[in-house]
Amino acid sequence: MSRANGGSKPKRQQSILGLIERERLSSQHEIRERLASLGIEATQSTISRDIEELGLARVHDAEGTRYMVPGDAGSHGPVVLLRHLLDEFALSFVATDGGLIVRTSPGAAAALAEGIDRAGLEQVAGTIAGDNTILVLGRVGVKPLAIERSLTHIMEAR
Repeated sequence: MSRANGGSKPKRQQSILGLIERERLSSQHEIRERLASLGIEATQSTISRDIEELGLARVHDAEGTRYMVPGDAGSHGPVVLLRHLLDEFALSFVATDGGLIVRTSPGAAAALAEGIDRAGLEQVAGTIAGDNTILVLGRVGVKPLAIERSLTHIMEAR
């Protein structure tokens, strides 16, 4: 698989999410052009797969057509996206005194951490991501094992 300009799948998918959150993009061609302006080259078929994997919806509103993450208006979209990201990228969980460590494949930690943050889980205060490791910090009084149980529950829910 070619990774032109360092454009790994997690980075590309995270970029797509950021773009559709900030801009009104109505076609795969527009997404491809915006990614290219960020230095991320992708084919139309790759973008099509990314849109499907991210669970993006193409919606029609008063201003026209645009892509969005289902759930931005209140459904369970961010949790569905988190389930996909966990299934795809989470390799293991390790509870520590300071929080929960989530191991990922190289380059995938930022995308998964963003998914955890976007899901707005009640127990999670935030995440810190490296290249292949995430530290998930719990809110005051939340033990790392409770966060692990929550993430495992999301992964197992169908």
